[in-house]
Amino acid sequence: MQNVLIINSSPNIGFSKLTQLTALFAEQLATDFNITLRDLGTNPPQHLDQVALSGFVTPADQHSDNQKAALAVSNELIAELQAADVLIIGSAMHNHSITSGLKAYFDQVARAGITFEYGVNGPEGLLTGKQAYVITTSGGDYSLDFMKKMDFQTPYLRHILAFIGINEVEFIPSQGSAMGPEVAARNHAVAEARIKAIGSTLSNNVAA
Repeated sequence: MQNVLIINSSPNIGFSKLTQLTALFAEQLATDFNITLRDLGTNPPQHLDQVALSGFVTPADQHSDNQKAALAVSNELIAELQAADVLIIGSAMHNHSITSGLKAYFDQVARAGITFEYGVNGPEGLLTGKQAYVITTSGGDYSLDFMKKMDFQTPYLRHILAFIGINEVEFIPSQGSAMGPEVAARNHAVAEARIKAIGSTLSNNVAA
């Protein structure tokens, strides 16, 4: 049975349209996959400090007790990623980019020698062979030409995932939540339909 890692990033507990969409995705896959849920809204990773950073560049067999403690969260998050066959990220846009909790997450899992390394041609991601689906939400409609230049969420996520080796990525946007109930409901419904279609395809592939 394949493993699915679902990462929620919205801190808007109880009211998040994003969390509704990731929950819908989990519902589509519930009987065919092992699902792990990581909620960064209710339990955000700690930001990196000097001890953790020093542990990143120190060989594991030389880690001090303080470094081991500081890297415990990073090691746990990386182990979840390594085990996942399918990655589902729910990314809420805050001030034109990702949430601080999701940024802290990527700071914890981008580890030289573990999730990426530098070769003769530059950085090479080590978490290969995974499929990622990124559900994005935003108050505005960043598909509009004049808004695209203000979207730092999508290009960052595409880059950081490729940086750690995840290149098969599909974005599922649900935009315009602040543009009136009709626009928000229409875009939400489009995202729901796409999630259901992907869930059906993934389940059928497992059953085949």
